[in-house]
Amino acid sequence: MLNTDRCVMRKINKNDYEDVKKLCFDERVREFLGGVVTEERYNNIFEEMLNANEESIYLTVRYNTTDELVGLVSLDKHHDGVSTEISYQFVSGLWGQGYGNEVIKKLMDYAFKELKLSKLVAETQKANKASCRLLTRLGMSIEESIYRFGAEQYIFSISRSEYKERKLI
Repeated sequence: MLNTDRCVMRKINKNDYEDVKKLCFDERVREFLGGVVTEERYNNIFEEMLNANEESIYLTVRYNTTDELVGLVSLDKHHDGVSTEISYQFVSGLWGQGYGNEVIKKLMDYAFKELKLSKLVAETQKANKASCRLLTRLGMSIEESIYRFGAEQYIFSISRSEYKERKLI
């Protein structure tokens, strides 16, 4: 469990099914994530998150006062099969309120301090300007640009030493 000033992050469990489903069926949330998923696809995704291996962490983000869902974050293998990717989805009605910065910063701290990861990557569509700004604000920089999933993607990265140098740890 990880805590920020406003949120608590906990390992995903079966009781999160309906709340997380709302994220996967929200057109705004899914705009840059391949679109809204089908019920069958969601069931598969949720089972994969519940049964993730030890190298993957899926956490729900909730208000620490009301337990209402704020979002979903993860640390998982990137498509390259080597790097660890930090991913996130937040309830669209909460965008622009600083939750992304607050929560992802805490997850990055955890990844570098506790898990001792040497590098993190994040992949987002070039067109997702808000996500690009967030990742840049968190000290990540564009490592490469690729075409995948039908759109141009930016691969952002930050090493543990860069994170320390920027006094983010």
